[in-house]
Amino acid sequence: MKISKDSRSCELCKIALAIHELSGKLPITMRSKYNKGVRIEKGNVVDMNYTGPILEKVLQSGITQRVTPSNGVYRGVPVCVVPIKNDQGETIAALGVVDITMGIFEDLIQITSRPEIMRLKKRNML
Repeated sequence: MKISKDSRSCELCKIALAIHELSGKLPITMRSKYNKGVRIEKGNVVDMNYTGPILEKVLQSGITQRVTPSNGVYRGVPVCVVPIKNDQGETIAALGVVDITMGIFEDLIQITSRPEIMRLKKRNML
């Protein structure tokens, strides 16, 4: 199996599904430079003609993005999108993981950092 800047969604699907399984079934997106790609959720390919704003940005810049998109399917949900480069260093594809857990952990940290919670911890009440 070889990924190129012309890879179609059907060629990227097996790699994206494997990464989906490895990540504990976090949503995965993947596309090549010249063709739209795949979107995978809950063990299923839900879109075989997918692109998103952060995938497009990474394809143009070649730089990893850890952001919360302001538009698109995953608007408001943290994502990490990485470039896939060939031997010459050219970005040929982009792969994204939608971190549906990140907000939960940030909320827990924020809640447990509240002054009233800290006071209870100091008094051994928690």
